[in-house]
Amino acid sequence: MSSRPTLVFDLDGTLVDTAPDLAAAMNAVLIEAGRHELSLDTVRHLVGRGARTLIARGFGATGTPAAADKMDDYVASFLAHYRENIETSEPFPHVPETLALLHREAALGVCTSKPQEFADILLKKLDLARFFGDVHGAGRTAHVKPDPRHYTDVVAALGGTPARSLMVGDSITDVELARAAGVPVILVSYGYTSVHARELSADAVVDDFREVRTLIRKLLP
Repeated sequence: MSSRPTLVFDLDGTLVDTAPDLAAAMNAVLIEAGRHELSLDTVRHLVGRGARTLIARGFGATGTPAAADKMDDYVASFLAHYRENIETSEPFPHVPETLALLHREAALGVCTSKPQEFADILLKKLDLARFFGDVHGAGRTAHVKPDPRHYTDVVAALGGTPARSLMVGDSITDVELARAAGVPVILVSYGYTSVHARELSADAVVDDFREVRTLIRKLLP
């Protein structure tokens, strides 16, 4: 096992501002279904548990729930639009340079509800993939957030142990994941959540991603 700490990051809302592209895909589906579009700010509060949940929340925000027998078609349409239109997603401020520093000090991984295909595409496109020794997205295994195995699989793949690891995320899903895995969790305050990060009982909350590096030393002495 590695003596270095293992740091596991959420992707959407934590490392990368993906909301504009997700909103565009969500609105494409809603328009196809005869619904009205959602604002970018609204979509920021709906992201967090994968495409199917996002679509269900989007339909709920624009009227009656999505018909169960059409949900697979809606998901397929959403993913097809998103696949062809990852255009405006960008790392949040100070993410690339902070990851470059952390990469020298720890083993880094990603644990996300984003489908594996899109997590890999996004990280490569934004030149962030080089920092991560392992990326676990939805569909790679049968486990999804907040099942702790989704987290512990990443830690194991990086040669670490949960006792020397922590989670960095932005939402209640990340808190639930960390608590289930028995590890500390840091939340960013600028992410995608309907309840402010400071109300989610994380071990720490940061407004600036650069603060993560200092907190890691406190939480994993």
